[in-house]
Amino acid sequence: QVHLEESGGGLVQPGGSLRLSCAASGRTFSSYAMGWFREAPGNEREFVAAIRWSGGVIVYADSVKGRFTISRDGAKNTLYLQMNSLRPEDTAVYYCAVDSSSPWRPSTTSRNYDYWGQGTQVTVSS
Repeated sequence: QVHLEESGGGLVQPGGSLRLSCAASGRTFSSYAMGWFREAPGNEREFVAAIRWSGGVIVYADSVKGRFTISRDGAKNTLYLQMNSLRPEDTAVYYCAVDSSSPWRPSTTSRNYDYWGQGTQVTVSS
């Protein structure tokens, strides 16, 4: 079992920055992939970014490339999402997730992730 807890969401003006954190506990996951997804009201859950825990293979959605950076701290078992140049369309609940199938390349499909956090709200508004 893996427990995930997100933090760092909030209200920010357009052009601002936020850093999300996801603390993981439970089973070891050195070969897992971890990702960030988001869900806005009325929309399906969409992929944001993902990283293979060991080896650091990273995948980004086109909509966030150049603005968001995913990283992890192995010693703290924590996943991060640094979000810069935020836009109103980035407003959503952000979830972190674990894919325990040990993929070489992280999946961009939510159904491949088997552990999820509760989510943290990010609101970009003036």
